[in-house]
Amino acid sequence: MHGVRARRSILGLIGALALMLAAVFTAGPAQAAVASDDGAAGLVLTAPPAPQDAQSASTRAAAANSPSVSPSARSVHAAPGTTVSCPSGNLCTAVWDPTTNNWEVFFLYSCNRYYTSYWDGSGWYYDAQTGGVTSYIYGQSGNVLHSFRPDSAQHAYNWTPVWSIRNC
Repeated sequence: MHGVRARRSILGLIGALALMLAAVFTAGPAQAAVASDDGAAGLVLTAPPAPQDAQSASTRAAAANSPSVSPSARSVHAAPGTTVSCPSGNLCTAVWDPTTNNWEVFFLYSCNRYYTSYWDGSGWYYDAQTGGVTSYIYGQSGNVLHSFRPDSAQHAYNWTPVWSIRNC
């Protein structure tokens, strides 16, 4: 009698574990906000002029690296003075890319902590997220350098001390 109960318990445990695993693999990534439809243009922003130190940075271009985030996020390059759209539901960040002499604009959409690499100098961000989320910018030791909520403004920011960004 005890052997049958033990077998049923084990089979029940295996079934419950299978259901939990199925739930994990079928769930999509968490979103920082509710996305607008893909056809929405979003807010059009104008990339600022090149940073003051961009000329000296271009002379170091051979040793320079393109900025990036991990996990990866969609990005585009924008020349100074050109426009770029920040779609609803995104935290858009721009950092100078010395390898192309353009702004690299990252679209942080999926709720995550993004670790920055080769983000140096001045840049900007625009928070087009919805749902009243709070975003955080962190320093090397994980300390919060800045927190903010969507406010319909393009903000200048010094990326040099930044090690990561959480958009939710």
